Amino acid sequence: MSDEPHDHAHGHSHHHPHDAPHSPDEARWKHDGVRVITGDKLDPNTAQTPGMFRQAAINHARVGAQKIWAGTVAIEPDAKTGVHHHGALESVIYVVRGRARMRWGERLEFVAEAGPGDFIYVPPFVPHQEINASPDEALECVLVRSDNEAVVVNITDIEPVERPEAVYWVDPIHKHP
Repeated sequence: MSDEPHDHAHGHSHHHPHDAPHSPDEARWKHDGVRVITGDKLDPNTAQTPGMFRQAAINHARVGAQKIWAGTVAIEPDAKTGVHHHGALESVIYVVRGRARMRWGERLEFVAEAGPGDFIYVPPFVPHQEINASPDEALECVLVRSDNEAVVVNITDIEPVERPEAVYWVDPIHKHP
């Protein structure tokens, strides 16, 4: 404990950022608490797939994350990625800008599209390919995975079908367009 006198007469426990820590927990949370990773400090030294540019924001190496990985991906206009999967990891893709066309399956026989504000869920071991459906706008997405490292298994021996089957999310609330 600190030998500093504590003035509790002020009636609240708010501490200004420049105040010295008043407890061991405060000192610990200062360096092991919330982290802000600014957009200009993302790490391109992560697993890559041809046709896309991934950058890590949150992982074990950068912030000590135990159960998640998060970062960004950019795909140039009219470009498509190599076919890949993420092992046992679950992935969530949030489309920030552009139009994403996802193909998946043993022969990429299924397809769906997503736009800004849409979320895409990719289950473990599902072979998939991201395609930028826009001829003139980059596709920009945020990725989150269910482990602290970016597992990427690039697949080179898939023979894609020419016309994949469109798959729509249909349930009692969401009807087919």
